[in-house]
Amino acid sequence: MPLADSSLACALHAAAAAVAEIIAGRNLNEALAGLWRERPSLPPGQRGAVQDLAYTALRRYGRDDFYLSRLMETPLRDRPAHALLLVALARLAARPEEAHTIVDQAVEAAGELAQGRYKALVNGVLRNFQRRRSELEAAAGQDEAARWQHPRWWIDRLRHAHPGDWQALLEAGNGRPPMTLRANRRRVAAADYLGQLQAAGLAARLLGGDAILLERPVPVERLPGFADGLCSVQDAGAQRAALLLDVHDGLRVLDACAAPGGKAAHILECAAVDLTALDADAGRALRVSENLLRLGLQAHVRPADCRETDAWWDGRDFDRILADVPCTASGVVRRHPDAKWLRREQDIAQFARTQGEILDALWRVLAPGGKLLYATCSLFPEENGRQVAAFAARQEDCMRLPIAGMPELLLLPAEEHDGFYYALLEKQA
Repeated sequence: MPLADSSLACALHAAAAAVAEIIAGRNLNEALAGLWRERPSLPPGQRGAVQDLAYTALRRYGRDDFYLSRLMETPLRDRPAHALLLVALARLAARPEEAHTIVDQAVEAAGELAQGRYKALVNGVLRNFQRRRSELEAAAGQDEAARWQHPRWWIDRLRHAHPGDWQALLEAGNGRPPMTLRANRRRVAAADYLGQLQAAGLAARLLGGDAILLERPVPVERLPGFADGLCSVQDAGAQRAALLLDVHDGLRVLDACAAPGGKAAHILECAAVDLTALDADAGRALRVSENLLRLGLQAHVRPADCRETDAWWDGRDFDRILADVPCTASGVVRRHPDAKWLRREQDIAQFARTQGEILDALWRVLAPGGKLLYATCSLFPEENGRQVAAFAARQEDCMRLPIAGMPELLLLPAEEHDGFYYALLEKQA
């Protein structure tokens, strides 16, 4: 008999399918999108449960995979079964009072894998975990990857780059992200939208600018006027970009790596500019267009690699350029927990090369006297300060502009925002 769509067994099975994709090297967002296509009958509430299970399992992957290495004599090579155990262990850690139900439902979910071959294994491993929990937790405390739930190389990098903050950064990376909204100032002031939220029974507070922090995350369907473009979901740290870019009416602006379009939309909400938005992936560029449409905003959206200027540039310089470049996403891992397991240490150098290529290409299309805002959601210096310093050394006409009296802005993950880096560069006339 198939698993009931509303059952915990179904949620565990579906979340395990997504986690198995991550173990295989796939992006979590893509894995979940594929899962929804394969299982259209899943009700919205169950989709939320599946997503929460998958995210929690990935945040805890370092610890729970350590437990499995101690609970099993040989590694389990069946990826879906391995993923199911990870999801079930994460659930047991979160809700120990429901242990009996969780084990029972995990065994039922295992019945859908390999003709039920792993039911006894799942049952035995989970019950053994319950018996040995204290012992295993003590052992995990002595293993860095298990204790901090990050890869060892990631831990070492953060310890070296942020000697006073590395432990707090790792703890933040394992937490749940805040849900922050951006009021569409073309339609409603932030203070007025806060009133609408409160009238709808949603506790929230102003953070400054257009940002509003919700006390608890909610589905966007519950946000007043969301479908009509009154607000967007955007981290408060990410909302700094449009303000730092210093846009005003009449400017020609480029968002060079625009997807999913939050920063481009905020720029258009701040000023009546002629904005071109690029993204190398056609599907992601389409998402930019869809988001702008919901907000009632217009831009020239093109699927293009910003480095290949001959393919998309019309020869007219831009007054402002936002370069929110691809990076390791080390500042937003609580929002994208798959990133810390998908990334490899050598990826930092590859991202740094790409970032340098983007800066060199975009500088050619920036008008004299124009400003370029370099942005990442990374905590690693190779992608941030070192990258900008190397670029400024290559370009004689590049002047670094201060941000709040400092040469750059590094936002470390905090209760109110994720981790971001910004540097503002001006092209000398």
